[in-house]
Amino acid sequence: MLQIHQFPCLSDNYGFLLHDPDSGETVCIDTPDASAYLREAKAKGWQITQIWNTHWHPDHAGGNEEIKAATQCTVTAPTGDAAKIAGIDRTVDQDDEVKIGAYTANVINVGGHTHGHVAYHLPDAKVAFVGDALFALGCGRMFEGSAPQFWASLSRLKALPADTAIYCAHEYTAANAKFALHADPDNQALAEYAAEITAQREKGKPTVPTLLERELQTNPFLRADEPILQQRWGGTQPHETFAALRSAKDNF
Repeated sequence: MLQIHQFPCLSDNYGFLLHDPDSGETVCIDTPDASAYLREAKAKGWQITQIWNTHWHPDHAGGNEEIKAATQCTVTAPTGDAAKIAGIDRTVDQDDEVKIGAYTANVINVGGHTHGHVAYHLPDAKVAFVGDALFALGCGRMFEGSAPQFWASLSRLKALPADTAIYCAHEYTAANAKFALHADPDNQALAEYAAEITAQREKGKPTVPTLLERELQTNPFLRADEPILQQRWGGTQPHETFAALRSAKDNF
């Protein structure tokens, strides 16, 4: 069974090491802090063999070269962001596959936060590493993409099995919950979720991973196709409602 080691790094990032005991392979999911990844892998007794980047931002790909130099690992990165990422051995996009041991990860194009952003879904393990495309109760800022593009990306994630564990890259959930309650104040499931998040953070516990099933019920950015959100935020098409929500969150 695949093992996932999650640890905090930088100011609010999470690092993820994905390990297959059968093959001995270990994958870095993004590389926000090379020293932290190398230290955590050493502590676990794991040899880093691959890096899978989700997008080009330095707090996701900035440690590639240092980790590659130390481990001789291979680097897989999104085609659309490749020009801005160091150390790449292979580029991937929608419907490509990558492997760790006998496990296959399906590559999903989730562009919008950056043009080429991808996610990695491992169906046999029921997990998806989504970078900054989707957060617990939120989504990434739309730095490079368009609203139709970003909504199409989120729709691909919405279509994953509901029991998929979503590993997002930042501990933004408490702030996201405040906006979600503003965006969708009558959602009882959201109110209950927000209360749990407050309790978790007061104890210093992470809110990542989150379960897709719960996000589908409570995350306003995944619900821009629902009449209640469209009535409150405007738009006759989901991407229009999504754009209104994203703009409101940017200024919240």
